[in-house]
Amino acid sequence: MTEQSTPNSNHKNDRWTRLIDHIKAEWQIYLMLLPTIVWFLVFLYKPMYGLQIAFKDYSIFKGVANSPWVGLEHFHTLWENDQFWRAVSNTIKISALNLLFGFPAPIILALMFNEVMNASYKRTAQTIVYLPHFISSVIIAGIVITAFSPTAGIINTVIGWFGLEPVYFLTQPEWFRPIFVGTGIWQEAGFGSIVFLAAIAGVNPSLYESAVVDGANRWQMMWKITIPSILPTILIMLIIRIGNVMEVSFELVILLYQPATYETSDVVNTWVYRQGLQSGQYDLAAAAGLFNAMVAFVLVMTANTLSRRFSRTSLW
Repeated sequence: MTEQSTPNSNHKNDRWTRLIDHIKAEWQIYLMLLPTIVWFLVFLYKPMYGLQIAFKDYSIFKGVANSPWVGLEHFHTLWENDQFWRAVSNTIKISALNLLFGFPAPIILALMFNEVMNASYKRTAQTIVYLPHFISSVIIAGIVITAFSPTAGIINTVIGWFGLEPVYFLTQPEWFRPIFVGTGIWQEAGFGSIVFLAAIAGVNPSLYESAVVDGANRWQMMWKITIPSILPTILIMLIIRIGNVMEVSFELVILLYQPATYETSDVVNTWVYRQGLQSGQYDLAAAAGLFNAMVAFVLVMTANTLSRRFSRTSLW
């Protein structure tokens, strides 16, 4: 009796044949992609093996494979840890401020640059606002610490002109979030505006020409043409930003915060750093990191679904 192949197997064979033929035809492109694929495998996918530490009583002497399983014990510990929930709360609050003030900043900046007619002034202004992005976070933190110094800082110098006492801003918990968010806007708003400037450059010029014929001014053209035209880009960037809600800039926080400001400055990443590297509780830190990633995954999925449903714009 001869064995007959099923339609499903034929379909799978045809699909694999087409894929192999495509790779043979476009092998140069796949060769260029190879370093990126290897990088993802080595630095992003391979480390996922270590996620099982979150479910084990990990010992560096026994290794990942030989450490005993403890199930969800570390997650129960996190649930009962007040400092961890304080870090989660601070992370959400700082990210909310970043979304409220930091996300619109590059959009507004791009719209302002689009209205500048003097090319020389526009290039100079863009260079100035792009520059902080390329400065190391260590240097940025140093500038902030110096600027807010109670003895020689420019902020306290100006305050002294009005006869007021100097304020040590970086040791007062209530000042950490405004300083951190403001620093982030100064450092990243200019570079972030590049994406929106590119989107504005893609707007059909005939729309502006028609608006001029109809008597519209620059303000009306911005609200009726520019912003609606770049709205899909804004939504995509918003989805990506929401996906990073739990990823507050670790480098800048750890350079600016101190025990006196833990009340408002301690975020999940810094808490994980202290528990994992300083206290040696790698399993508990891994559980916190996994929790952080799960929350970020749910947020980006929710944001993408809502965006696709209400605006037909989404990442996938």
